[in-house]
Amino acid sequence: MSTEPARTDPDPDSCAPRRAQGSLFHTAVKDPRGEALLPLSALEQRYPDLYVRHLARYRGREHRLRERVLPLDCAWADVVFFSPIDSTLLFEAMRIAGRPVAAAPMWTLDASRLDPGRCCVRLMRLTRGARSADPGDEDDYLPLTTATLRAVSQVTDRALARLRTLGPDEPALPWGDVPHVLHRGPVPWSLFRP
Repeated sequence: MSTEPARTDPDPDSCAPRRAQGSLFHTAVKDPRGEALLPLSALEQRYPDLYVRHLARYRGREHRLRERVLPLDCAWADVVFFSPIDSTLLFEAMRIAGRPVAAAPMWTLDASRLDPGRCCVRLMRLTRGARSADPGDEDDYLPLTTATLRAVSQVTDRALARLRTLGPDEPALPWGDVPHVLHRGPVPWSLFRP
């Protein structure tokens, strides 16, 4: 019989969410500054010139920056975005529609390097011809787990069909129908692989 008291405190590792297994993608950053990839709100403070450049991507859809990311309790401008898919198929579909698309190298990141408590997956929907993704609600957010990442790491036929048939005046928004992996706060450059 053991004389040691029974352990009643939980194992600290058993309470921590399991880290997702899989790859995430981000368009390579030319001439990275500082130590980390920053969300737009942090760029405004630290690198105003970069902020102005990246803010231009939201012209006509500035409301998106104020959208709440419910599970992370922050605004859209406070997160860094990753794709669960490589952009190659998306850009090829846009070329079929006659859109010029420059080759954009992608960086990869092992999802297990991110704290799942600072991440979520946002399911995206884009109404044809819209200038921004449809607003999300609580049902559009999923935890970043291996199972979730596997489920969203395939390009849907709907996304490819929309990009292949883009009209000349329609916004491209290549990731409009692709789930986004969102991380609240900066992500160190050292986590990325070219």
